[in-house]
Amino acid sequence: MFELAFSLQKNKKYMIQGFIFLLLFLIIFFVVDSLNMSYSEMIQVYGLYLVIINIVLNIVMSLLSALLMNLSTAMVELKGKEGLSSNLGFFSVLFGILTYGCTSCVIAFFAAIGITFSVFVLPLAGLPYKLVSLLLILLGLFLIRRELMKGACKID
Repeated sequence: MFELAFSLQKNKKYMIQGFIFLLLFLIIFFVVDSLNMSYSEMIQVYGLYLVIINIVLNIVMSLLSALLMNLSTAMVELKGKEGLSSNLGFFSVLFGILTYGCTSCVIAFFAAIGITFSVFVLPLAGLPYKLVSLLLILLGLFLIRRELMKGACKID
């Protein structure tokens, strides 16, 4: 069933949907980066390598998140139910916003809900947190692949 879900990605509907998801995720990831630290400031503080890594990670995470959303849509179409992993792309974005977003905003938000001193230091302009977000997306893709490999039939 995984191959069938993957072959559905070639349909016009899924290509358009994937492109829209890709654009939305790119916008989200680049806006979060700019709220954290501008790329020009990042070059001055950390060097060009970090900017290149952040841009490449934004593109990779956006592509993988769009694929995750498209595979989730295909699974709903094929199996008639949503998988457990379909929300991991959303949680990855939420995790990214809450951990490597604008430091003062994040600290104020956590303080407002009773969690103080949650963010002490954000090393490398939040790169470790972005890597955790990437791991969440990869985990989502692994889980959705596993769910699709099971097939629709529950008979042993």
